[in-house]
Amino acid sequence: MHIPHELPEEFPDETALIERLARDNYVFKRLAVRYDDINRQIHRIESEDQPAEDAVLERLKKDRLKLKDEIAHMLTRENRRM
Repeated sequence: MHIPHELPEEFPDETALIERLARDNYVFKRLAVRYDDINRQIHRIESEDQPAEDAVLERLKKDRLKLKDEIAHMLTRENRRM
């Protein structure tokens, strides 16, 4: 099943870096796991597999966006080091 907004889809040019950081960087891995968990929750709600109030969905979307921003920052910082 295709779940929109997976990290490799959000950062298609950074797939190898995402895999490396998820393996080697504890902080990045923790962010990526949290992002994936929230993203899957949003997908279940939007596909009506899991009922939720609109406020819950909006909070999850804001949390996902914040995590995506943190991940993007880490990817940018890592790219500058290379």
